[in-house]
Amino acid sequence: MRRTITCNRTTLLALSLLVAAAGLTPPVAHAAAACPGNPDALGTSRTIVVDPKEHPRIGTMQYGETLPLEDHEVVLTFDDGPLPAHTNAVLQTLAAQCVKATFFLVGRMAKEFPQDVRRIHDAGHTIGTHSENHPTFFGKLPPERMTAEIDDGITHVTAALADPSQLAPFFRIPGLRRGDLLEAELSKRGLMTWSADFPADDWRHISSTQVVNYALSRLEAKGKGVLLLHDIQARTQAALPVILQQLKARGYKIVHVVPATPDQPKTPTEPAQWVPHWLNAPGAVAKAPTGFTFDAPEIPLHRASRSIRSVWLMQQKPAMRTSAAILHTPPALALHGKKLRANVITTGKIQSVARLPSGHAVRKSDQAPVAIAKPIKTGSRTDVAPGPNIR
Repeated sequence: MRRTITCNRTTLLALSLLVAAAGLTPPVAHAAAACPGNPDALGTSRTIVVDPKEHPRIGTMQYGETLPLEDHEVVLTFDDGPLPAHTNAVLQTLAAQCVKATFFLVGRMAKEFPQDVRRIHDAGHTIGTHSENHPTFFGKLPPERMTAEIDDGITHVTAALADPSQLAPFFRIPGLRRGDLLEAELSKRGLMTWSADFPADDWRHISSTQVVNYALSRLEAKGKGVLLLHDIQARTQAALPVILQQLKARGYKIVHVVPATPDQPKTPTEPAQWVPHWLNAPGAVAKAPTGFTFDAPEIPLHRASRSIRSVWLMQQKPAMRTSAAILHTPPALALHGKKLRANVITTGKIQSVARLPSGHAVRKSDQAPVAIAKPIKTGSRTDVAPGPNIR
């Protein structure tokens, strides 16, 4: 015989209070479920909810606060996409490990590839913005251009999502080129400015192995933090599976970050949790390492894929599209009594070897000032370091 149990509203309320008192209600920062089809996956250990108005700027590469992470917790972030050639592979790698990340999208890229913006959202990742055109020296732009870059980027990413509520009020400044006026404009819009705690230098001409080494060695040095990556780079696509595998092997956990909403309150934290151990005091500011330009677009070979060339072209200023020419001279020419090595180039007739991604050579006048350019090895090919008079 089946026994039917009935209860009134008072009984239900009493039961719910008992469950809450027993601590059985799910916390705001919750653990992720097991990864379907991959029991050994890294997974996402928990989700934290942040209020951008309470913590408007995070990331110790530039600011005195970062996300309230525990030891051996990592937040993955990706800039500059979407770019189907690489973003989709990054998404597949994250999905295979059931890992959630935050993507800072460029407005023009979102306008060109709206289906990939939706793919990022549908996979459960957080989407922020990264300006409209990824301008260099963002913090020094005229106020009108600065505000247009912020607002147009938000407009195009929102249009691709088709729902403003799906866009997080998170913003990362291109190249981390901050400025007081820029940060004031971002705060005025209720946007949370994200720097990072360490980069993997994946925008540079380095191998995917070096990307892995930078990411892991810098993480090990701090023990936790926000990692800055780029989903438009082939080297990042190749490095990511290894990074995730090593994070799992070394006992690190992935944390997903989402913004607070009326239906999802912020995760309770203490002020001290936002100040990591490597900062001496709450007011301390860790400066970004000198000698690097964060997010600087690298010039691809003229045989690169069309999608890579399109990104390179849209990120360049018209004046930058005429690359430096190389100056040739007979190797036996002497300067100051010293014989030049065969791999050192000095004044003479200009022969252009600089090419745009489309393959068209850039030519300059035969008249040019003296300059010296030394070949430097970067990765698998030799680049030319421009002399002091080459622009």
